[in-house]
Amino acid sequence: MKKQNNHINVRKAAMIGCGFVGSASAFALMQSGLFSELVLIDADKDRAEGEALDISHGVPFARPMKIYAGDYDDIVDASIIVITAGANQKPDETRLDLVHKNVDIFKQIIPEISKRNCNGILLIVSNPVDILTYVAIKLSGFEENRVIGSGTVLDTARLKYELGEHLGVDSRTVHAFIIGEHGDSEIAAWSSANVSGIPINTFCEMRGHYHHQKAMQDIADTVKNSAYEIIAKKRATYYGIGMSVKRICEAIVRDEKSILPVSGIMHGEYGIEDVSLSMPAIVGKHGIEAKVPIVLNELERTRLEQSADTLRVIIDGLDLSTGDVEKNEK
Repeated sequence: MKKQNNHINVRKAAMIGCGFVGSASAFALMQSGLFSELVLIDADKDRAEGEALDISHGVPFARPMKIYAGDYDDIVDASIIVITAGANQKPDETRLDLVHKNVDIFKQIIPEISKRNCNGILLIVSNPVDILTYVAIKLSGFEENRVIGSGTVLDTARLKYELGEHLGVDSRTVHAFIIGEHGDSEIAAWSSANVSGIPINTFCEMRGHYHHQKAMQDIADTVKNSAYEIIAKKRATYYGIGMSVKRICEAIVRDEKSILPVSGIMHGEYGIEDVSLSMPAIVGKHGIEAKVPIVLNELERTRLEQSADTLRVIIDGLDLSTGDVEKNEK
């Protein structure tokens, strides 16, 4: 192992996992101009080297940048360590179905990071992201603000896209969040949704849409089922999450104080304790700087509690002090 140091290179990032999501995220980061150095790490060293070489050939069309395959010693001074490693979600498989495989993988990865005294921010992207964010926090010993799950940033982008299409407006002017689990129990927070400050139902009527409940249900279902549809057609989703990774990194590197629905551990907000799920938070150079308590109606609060309960059942089955994935696993 190389000599450890606590210096952080704000222009350096690391990508652990070079599958579809990792390579798409690396490509998005190359185009972003946020970093001058990016190290790719994968259990398959040839895969990491191939992706680094392929992506590097796009550098002449972007900004000068060093992209290379490396190992865990190369992450010590990275300002952001993105983890996308893990088993892929298969057709008819939920994100929570991946927990057994991917917690085991994290038990190999996270200790490699923590023993090198890295001072960068961990960005967890692997699924189930809420569970794995919790696992990463507990295994790493990092301050909670330094471990961020990509959470429902992608789901929220999907919601904004669908609403933009439905209303015939620029999706960037749509302000709405998907909260809770990045998965089947996610919640569209309609009560706080608006288009440039105009309440969503009012704006819908301005555009000739009056069947609010049906439209909201249809759009929420489309968003929730997007990954299943894409996986059924092309076996994986990666471009949208790649852009989501870029957006979160952008908020951190540029210290934007952006409000993004990232995953982190709850401490009493909405009556939820010791569960990692996605809620809007201020994201800047220190990671999660503060949670933003958006207004929820009674139904949304109930569904958020149910989403937390779904995740709690999984978390309670984890034994992170041993090599076992679950206490009762045979």
